[in-house]
Amino acid sequence: MGARMKSWIAAVVSLSACPLVFAAGPPTFDAHRLSAEVKTLSSDAFEGRGPATPGETRTVAYVVEQMKAAGVQPGGDLKDGKRGWTQAVPLARAEIKGAPKLTLNFVDRSQVLTQGNEIAVRAAMDGSKSVAIKSAPLVFVGYGVSAPERHWDDFKGVDLHGKIAIALINDPDFETGKGDFGGKAMTYYGRWTYKYEEAAKRGAVGLLIVHETAPASYGWAIVKNSNTNTMFDIVRDNPASVHPQLEGWIQHDLAVDLFQRAGLDFEVQKRVAQTREFKPVVLKDETFSAAYAVDTSVITSHNIVGRIEGSKRPDETVIYSAHWDHLGVGAPDAKGDTIYNGAVDNATGTAALIELGRAFAHQLKPERSVVFLNVTAEEKGLLGSEYYASKPLYPLAKTVAVINMDALNPKDPARNFTTSGSAKSDLLDELIKDGNAFGLAYTTDPHPEAGHFFRSDHFSFAKRGVPAFSFGSGNDLVNGGLVAGEAAQKEYVTTHYHQPSDEWQASWTFAGMTHDLPLLYKLGSDLANSKRWPDWAKDSEFRATRDADRKAHP
Repeated sequence: MGARMKSWIAAVVSLSACPLVFAAGPPTFDAHRLSAEVKTLSSDAFEGRGPATPGETRTVAYVVEQMKAAGVQPGGDLKDGKRGWTQAVPLARAEIKGAPKLTLNFVDRSQVLTQGNEIAVRAAMDGSKSVAIKSAPLVFVGYGVSAPERHWDDFKGVDLHGKIAIALINDPDFETGKGDFGGKAMTYYGRWTYKYEEAAKRGAVGLLIVHETAPASYGWAIVKNSNTNTMFDIVRDNPASVHPQLEGWIQHDLAVDLFQRAGLDFEVQKRVAQTREFKPVVLKDETFSAAYAVDTSVITSHNIVGRIEGSKRPDETVIYSAHWDHLGVGAPDAKGDTIYNGAVDNATGTAALIELGRAFAHQLKPERSVVFLNVTAEEKGLLGSEYYASKPLYPLAKTVAVINMDALNPKDPARNFTTSGSAKSDLLDELIKDGNAFGLAYTTDPHPEAGHFFRSDHFSFAKRGVPAFSFGSGNDLVNGGLVAGEAAQKEYVTTHYHQPSDEWQASWTFAGMTHDLPLLYKLGSDLANSKRWPDWAKDSEFRATRDADRKAHP
């Protein structure tokens, strides 16, 4: 770190270290400190906290400085026998050079598509240095799902080599709320990541997902902002096995027009796609062409890792996690703002992580170790947590639980709380019991159709068997109840989520976070001072992996 950076950090960090004094009772959380941290992390100086940018350098320096001041110890990569503050995360980086040429070809004419308007294509993540697709046939593959255990196959033997597949977002059950995919609750088959992976597996040169706001759970602005900037992935031996060359989304109105030109009714075809009888449909006399160069490289980003070592069983670990990254600098909004500040998403979670670290550091040492994991590249597909979970600094078999925090409420408190998804586990049972003792009711994910369980960093651990959840602020506000809570969440998703306007507000009281953090502290503290090993419910798809790990590493 240069002198200039040290000077900059000194200017930014107003929360200096103080002598460590152990608290006599349960910790409280300071709204002013939380506000200051969120304000700093989401300021324009941090340039939207994009991975592998100057914004990352500033973010890492700031968070490390705060954790040091809080009394937390480094828990990252080992170097010369000592832990550092970070875990290096190598990432494949890809960015489209210039404006891509995207064209629909019909019998009588061609239609040029504008990136970000009718279509949003991602930089190729299959390792390609350029994309040159000429007149690839278009094939509608319904929801793009192959689920043998549900006796469901949207592909039915279709040959997708050299073709562009078109798929619907979410599950076949979304609109009716009934069927083999959990009704309104999204399964992993509904996630866009799964659909791209399945298209790649079947040899498609590309996949375009039809955007509709309700089943996607967000508007086109989110699709555009999240898919037309720099892309990242973990470094893979064979990236083409999970990424078709072309990945992207198209607007609903464009899809309707494509179907109509092929003599098909989009709504009729969608209803057919909600049944087992669906068969892939070629859009006759329509093809797609794409041409653009891709700038690729391997960069190194960083997870930030703090730790309080356990006094009796230091090899057993409770993890608190949150992601520090956001979208960086991107396309200007209507006001010309290009910095995607990410105040709620997820400067709030990062500030919570720092303050939980402070709380643990000022209590007597827990019996088990507690790790404060601030991961990178969540916005690019949970990549920082995926890397940690695949190459853990502390063994997953000895990881008791993961408590993830993403986009917490910086405003007024609620009477309830929720989690992303509602996967049953002993850990969730314990959270609910503790919440009730705090006078907080648990509300099952109010929007399971949005697939939030698969969209936060806890999922990287859950799929490997570690009991994990992502905590969600409640929607039954003390001031205004459910009506006010739902309105506030809708307003945030519509107006601020993944947009430059997600900025710190002087009006935020942070009473919601100071109200909720003691609950998360108690849960982690109780686990860290016990010999309990929470597990998944007996019918959980994650149970077998956890049981096998615990049996191999008792």
